[in-house]
Amino acid sequence: MKPLTRFLVLLFFLSSIISCSNNDYSSVTPNPDVTFNAILNSASETPDNGSTAKGTAVLKFNSKTKIFTITVNYSGLTGPATLGHVHKGAVGVSGPPVFTFSNLTSPITYTSPVLDSGQEADLNANLYYVNIHSALNPGGEIRGQLIKY
Repeated sequence: MKPLTRFLVLLFFLSSIISCSNNDYSSVTPNPDVTFNAILNSASETPDNGSTAKGTAVLKFNSKTKIFTITVNYSGLTGPATLGHVHKGAVGVSGPPVFTFSNLTSPITYTSPVLDSGQEADLNANLYYVNIHSALNPGGEIRGQLIKY
């Protein structure tokens, strides 16, 4: 066999083996969940109310279903929680409640309805915050901005 012919046969053989690889990377599905975190404290309230209560929130948004689940843990409120919400508002700006928690016992867990495109855009722009209210602080005792992680 001539050297060029041998080279071409070898090249064909090697390319055939490589193309028969069992790795199908196109079938890998990206994770649709986006995580947002918040640290809740009185310093984030407008204005600061001096409470020593603290809390955390973890929100997982599924970009395919357009639904989020959130878990809020808190402690040290001046009394029982009276309301809990996810509000729309930038850092330092008070805004209206958008999603209301029905269970106020820590840890709070909540699953949203399907978000519309505006709500999804606001969430991704970090324009939502968690607020836990009490009788002594009816405007909110602790607050934390939900920031994409």
